[in-house]
Parts: sequence; C-alpha cells; structure tokens
Amino acid sequence: MIYLNSFQFPSPKTDEDFFNPKKLISKGKVYRTCYTTEYPFVMFRHRGLPDNFEFSDITIFYGNNGSGKSTILNVIAEKLKLNRNTPFNRSDFFDDYVELCDYELDKSLSVNSSVITSDDVFEKILDIRRINDGIDSKRADLLDEWFENRQDNADTTMHGLDDYERWKRLMESRSRKSTQSGFLRSRLVRNVQERSNGESALSLFVDAIGDDALYLLDEPENSLSPANQLELKYFLEDCVRHHGCQFVISTHSPFLLSLKGAKIYDIDSNPVTVRKWTELEGVKVYQQFFEENSYMFK
Repeated sequence: MIYLNSFQFPSPKTDEDFFNPKKLISKGKVYRTCYTTEYPFVMFRHRGLPDNFEFSDITIFYGNNGSGKSTILNVIAEKLKLNRNTPFNRSDFFDDYVELCDYELDKSLSVNSSVITSDDVFEKILDIRRINDGIDSKRADLLDEWFENRQDNADTTMHGLDDYERWKRLMESRSRKSTQSGFLRSRLVRNVQERSNGESALSLFVDAIGDDALYLLDEPENSLSPANQLELKYFLEDCVRHHGCQFVISTHSPFLLSLKGAKIYDIDSNPVTVRKWTELEGVKVYQQFFEENSYMFK
C-alpha cells in the first residue's frame, strides 16, 4: 500500500538562499553573521539529492553513520506530522527547513502512522529493567515476610479489620501446605523480562506496527541479533503483503537491505543513487569478509 508517493527536500539554491539577511528579516528572525548551527541546512546542500524522493511499498535510505539518513527520516516525519514517542536532535532552524519541504500522498495517512526509532527500543528495554528491578525488590520483601511469619514468636493475633490482610498472609505462611515458591507465586507476577534485549526489541516492532499505516523505522536493527533481524525482515514483508503497510527505513543492516521489493537510496553516493542491495559498499564488505574466511566453515 502506497501512502507516501514522493518527498521533496529544498534545492541547493533554496537551502543557501534561506540565510539571505533580507529573507531572514522578512521572516521575523534576527540576522546574525554567525549561528550556533544551521542544521539541517547545509547538510544536504552538496550531496546531490534527487529533485524528488519517490517511494515504494518499502523504501530504504542506506548510508554509513553520519550520512544523514536519520535526519532524512526525521524531516519526513515532522513534515507529515507522524506520531512519535521519543525526542530527536532538533535545532533553531529545523522547523524552517521542514517548512521548505513538500510531499505528495497517494492516500490519506492513517492515525496509526508513526515513526519508530532506536531510542524507542532502548526506552522499552530500560522500562522492562525498571519494572523487573521493582519486582526483584518486592520478591526480597516477600521472602523476608515469609520467614518472619514462620517464626514461633510471630504475632498471630488479628488486631481489627485493618489488620486482616497481614493476618491472612501470616496464616497462609504458617500453613503446612505453604512453601516459599507458592507464597511468592500467589503474590508476585513473574519478571516481565525473561527474554533477551533483542527479543524485547523485536516485540516492540510487532506490538507497535498495526494494519493500514505508514511507518518510518530509524535503524531498527539496533539491539537485534542477526537471527532477530531476519525475523524482523520477514515480519515487515508480511505486513506489506497482507496488512496494507508502507515502510520507510534507514538502515545499513544487510538483512533489512534485502527486504523483497525494497527501493534503496544510497545516501553515501553523490549524487544519491538508487541501487540494488547487492551493489552497496557495506554489503560488499560482508561478502568479501565471508569469502576470505569461507574455508573456516568447512
């Protein structure tokens, strides 16, 4: 399903002309000869971006760290006003840059359309760890309570209705059938995190991606093992084939670059060029490495 058909970034001339003093003043901005940062202006001025980025069911921006692929996704997300959970690197001129961009939709965006970043993945993993830390602390308190309740000097008298819960737990602890594990199971949920970080990261995408929507994924391979990257690849392909989703992805993962039917923009090239995943320099590095060491697998 195609929602986003094309996206246009400012031309090099438009990018450069923005900082004309007269234009800045006309926009109500104070002109200064030196700015802390002009980002994202200048970043793509001499990079040979196409007049229009045209999108497929799956479109990928490939490039090394610092190539600007995440910036491209953030600009698109802001222009389309997509849902997002975590902040990103903004600047005084970010909104001005976004205003100069343009786009064309084939279909109105679903309210579920959103951008999912590696920061979202890290936040989920941290949340699970925080929950588990709380559970572990509660487990230790319950164990102490169980041992204290089993002592001969434990207070077995119920001192009014307000004391009922304590008394009930004490009686259960002292029952012949009471065991540590049984006492804990009846009062404590199992740790949320019984999976690896990679499995938790994968579950974020499975939970966050629904039907009939546009999703921007910023380096989703972070925290994913090669096996889980393959699982994500198959999941995304299924979402396109059967659930009406469109994906725009920034990545340098060879597993995700091999997504079926993906249109890949090589941001490292100048001008930016559409390439097959097998033509990308980063993928060739993997290929060469494994070919040179193929004898070790025999």
